[in-house]
Amino acid sequence: MMSVDAAMTNSAALTSRPNVDPTIFSSLQAKIDKDTAIRDSLKNIVETLSKQGRVTQSILSRIHNTPSANLEESVLAPCSESLKEQVVTVKDLAQAASKYPFYKWNSIWQREIQNVVSNIQMCEWLKSGNLVTLEEVGQILEVPVNVKDEDTFHITIEDYLLALTYMIEELARLAPNAVTLADYARPLQISKFTKDVHAGFQLLNLKNDTLRRRVDGLKYSVKKVEDVVYDLSLRGLIPKH
Repeated sequence: MMSVDAAMTNSAALTSRPNVDPTIFSSLQAKIDKDTAIRDSLKNIVETLSKQGRVTQSILSRIHNTPSANLEESVLAPCSESLKEQVVTVKDLAQAASKYPFYKWNSIWQREIQNVVSNIQMCEWLKSGNLVTLEEVGQILEVPVNVKDEDTFHITIEDYLLALTYMIEELARLAPNAVTLADYARPLQISKFTKDVHAGFQLLNLKNDTLRRRVDGLKYSVKKVEDVVYDLSLRGLIPKH
């Protein structure tokens, strides 16, 4: 049997030996500091993108009180110039963010990137009446899209689709405002486009909960535009072709 003195000696040794190595927390703090520095550097770029985005959105908001004949001068030209500034910032963000794991940090810039994509979609639709593709968005922003085999900055399919839902909501707002400008053809154009987009969304098996909820809500935007067109029809204001 162990003597009392030996037991006490072992007990003292166990008590004096640290159960937790303090360097563990020092190492963790170093990792936290590194992550904080990365987050701050990315947020600085995103904040610049956000400020530029507000300018672009302010320009695009003029569509609600600008006749179609004046869109080029009042909206499209300045919007294109503003988007050019955002393109430069997105490229800066892509260069900085591509040094780090994409899905660890993408929540920092996700919403602002979606806003940029939505602005591009709206600007291109106002020019041509067509929906710009994901690949075309990537070409405009000069960044990759839908990257699967590399951990690098890119525009995701979800970003593109969420941006499109924002655009549809804005078009639903434009339809009645166009009527107040006596532009009775615009609601018909919007109605066809929103129905086509909504039908396209129905073909998708969406796994993203946020995106699925946004798409489910599009039916209200489609219905809002349909009501405008129906009212025009009752009033005999549908343009004759």
